[in-house]
Amino acid sequence: MLQGTGSDVGKSLVVAGLCRLARRRGLSVAPFKPQNMSNNAAVTPDGGEIGRAQALQARAAGLAPNRHMNPVLLKPQSETGAQVVVQGRVEGVARAGDYQALKPALLPRVLDSFRILGEGRDLLVVEGAGSVAEVNLRSRDIANMGFAEAADVPVILVGDIDRGGVIAALVGSHALLPEAERRRIRGWIINKFRGDVALFDPAVQTIRDRTGWPSLGILPWFVEAALLPAEDAASLGPGSGTAGKGDRPIRVAVPCLSRIANFDDLDPLSAEPDVEVTFIAPGRPLPRDADLILLPGSKATIADLTFLRQQGWDIDLAAHVRQGGHVLGLCAGYQMLGTRVADPDGIEGPPGAVAGLGLLDIATVMAGEKTLRQTTGKALCANGGGETVRGYEMHMGVTDGPDRSRPVLEIDGRPDGAISADGRVMGCYLHGLFAEDGFRRAFLAGLRPGRTGTLAYEATVDRVLDRLADHLEHHLDVDAILRIAGLG
Repeated sequence: MLQGTGSDVGKSLVVAGLCRLARRRGLSVAPFKPQNMSNNAAVTPDGGEIGRAQALQARAAGLAPNRHMNPVLLKPQSETGAQVVVQGRVEGVARAGDYQALKPALLPRVLDSFRILGEGRDLLVVEGAGSVAEVNLRSRDIANMGFAEAADVPVILVGDIDRGGVIAALVGSHALLPEAERRRIRGWIINKFRGDVALFDPAVQTIRDRTGWPSLGILPWFVEAALLPAEDAASLGPGSGTAGKGDRPIRVAVPCLSRIANFDDLDPLSAEPDVEVTFIAPGRPLPRDADLILLPGSKATIADLTFLRQQGWDIDLAAHVRQGGHVLGLCAGYQMLGTRVADPDGIEGPPGAVAGLGLLDIATVMAGEKTLRQTTGKALCANGGGETVRGYEMHMGVTDGPDRSRPVLEIDGRPDGAISADGRVMGCYLHGLFAEDGFRRAFLAGLRPGRTGTLAYEATVDRVLDRLADHLEHHLDVDAILRIAGLG
């Protein structure tokens, strides 16, 4: 099990690399994360949902995503509350304090998923969450040492040197852990190293002397990680995006909503050499020179529609459309483009209704069961070229209105989405459509004739996963890691 000295130290990426290299060594391997918190989720073939990071790790292992790979997924809807997904199914919304009380009942289900996933496999690579030493949460922990103790698995600790203080983070973690948990840790990995690794040699011995834990390797910064699907909103810090590309790239602007979700929809566009994707931070205007403004998904549509207006982005969007610009809304972004969004039962927040942006003649009511499915279809929009699309739906709500007579897609034999009369504003529920090379190229050509994109996205992701495995093989003591796991 890989645990971290803190959040965003790169555990997910290291787990993906270990899954790919184990598979290449002929091992039957699967990823497992007891508890994840993210609004970037993936749909499993049986209609469940798990964290996006676990779906990528499954791909690295050569597997389809499985709801047991991430038995507890928390999807934040507010500063203090989150939707709770257990073994792929939504079980309700809980405030932070209430969720702590749920944990003892969740641990047996987490262990059940761990057992089911491990049946017939050589190796499970487990990922913790946050910090190994969150002593205030330890008594009911199911994500880190609480799980490791219950499942009796060895632990490797991962630290991030890029943010500074990694020596203190490792030694400090040791100081805070009880002796039994210290013994469970068999070694450490330092991630995101830049510069001359020889300069760190004295620190290796210092950490060993202070903790008794050996080094299992120091991983240099892996530049190509930027080409892999984004895990969560931690990657949307200041300056995020792909600015600085070549001559007159296609410019895509994305408002960074407060509850942004499934923004990995943008990853294939970001990876295109001729496309510049910029996430616009709150308080900054949407750029006037954007070829496309894309409204992403959100875990709280009405709350984020209010947030969007507070930033003045509704005014910027209206001006963009008046000047002939293009707008695309995905999932919640699609709902926001309509004339009204109603949540009479308080599914995503307090009951109520708000006016939409009025850029599409549609209206949405949050009602019924959550839609979760993988889908295949074709593009019907003029700049979709009739291309095949594949992806997944993950949404609450039913949308209808006159503009649905001009659908964006046909998926599983039914229309999806809506297009304005002038063809410049459109939205749909399908996530993942830009991963299809043919559709993405046709769509980009519709924004800027002559610019079609050149990327083979899915092949690129697999190639980067192989290079990630090479990276780990070169810089880590993989044989020692496998021995810790009881192999070899």
